[in-house]
Amino acid sequence: MNSISSALPLPDRWHRPLVVVAAAMGGLVLVTGVAAVVDPREILGQNAWFKPMKFAISLGLYAITIAWMIGQLRRWRRVADIAGTVTAVAIVAEIVIITGAAAAGTTSHFNVTTPLNSTLWVVMGASIAALWIAGLAAAVALVLNPTPDRARTLAVRAGVGIGLIGMAVAFFMTGPTEAQLDDFEGIVGAHAVGVPDGGAGLPFFGWSTEGGDLRVPHFVGMHALQLLPLGVLGLELAGRRIRVLRDARLRLELVAVASVALLILLGLLTGQALAGQSVVAPAGGFLLAGVVLAAATFVGVVAVFVRGHARVLRAPTAVSP
Repeated sequence: MNSISSALPLPDRWHRPLVVVAAAMGGLVLVTGVAAVVDPREILGQNAWFKPMKFAISLGLYAITIAWMIGQLRRWRRVADIAGTVTAVAIVAEIVIITGAAAAGTTSHFNVTTPLNSTLWVVMGASIAALWIAGLAAAVALVLNPTPDRARTLAVRAGVGIGLIGMAVAFFMTGPTEAQLDDFEGIVGAHAVGVPDGGAGLPFFGWSTEGGDLRVPHFVGMHALQLLPLGVLGLELAGRRIRVLRDARLRLELVAVASVALLILLGLLTGQALAGQSVVAPAGGFLLAGVVLAAATFVGVVAVFVRGHARVLRAPTAVSP
């Protein structure tokens, strides 16, 4: 068995601006949580402060994850540091506009009702584009810096890659809908597909329960960045008690199965949203594909454990990664 000597590796140097931003997002979650309790105003059917709260949680997780990953680099560190700083600035610009709009009782995304709102939407769009480009630069640096553990390397690379695709899904939201083209009221773009924004939705998240919603694949894709690396660390920690999880090859194969499953899921959720189907009411080919994906993922995980267990029995003292 390969030893699990450092399941929770600490970086040589966390990217400080991103750490500061992540801490600020944590503080903003608390502030908006209090504001949501004392301020009952609603925007598009939800408490006005839910949106900045959700973005603070999401962007905070993104910032701290990238800060940790950059700290692991041995090569291309300068490029990643610059990308991290650009990411921090873009996050701040986006969250300031979103929070300001909530305080003003109006929408932040797609809002071109006034010259000021139009300018803020352009700034937000630029910050989103900068965030994606900086993420791509960081991804390249991470790809060029493999770790000694292949499962960790794959988790980081796949997480960043799927995350970038999930972030790119947001660009589908920026085009005008047919209803907006027919009756322009100062809004260009929408989260929902087939129904207006602000209709019935899931509690807190607000994802439409009546039509498609591109926020679902955006969320799933973006947070693969945390799910896959944290999953590997969880396997390593569990390996201290569960013998078969000490097998490096088994961990690598599990990450491969999870990465492929998440990528396919991202594609299915994007197609479902664009088809106008709610995430809570899949039907037709999307329902069938989802069932097949779940079954195939389960079979894949079981097969990985069966093979891993067989290797453990064949070589009780050492298993080659």
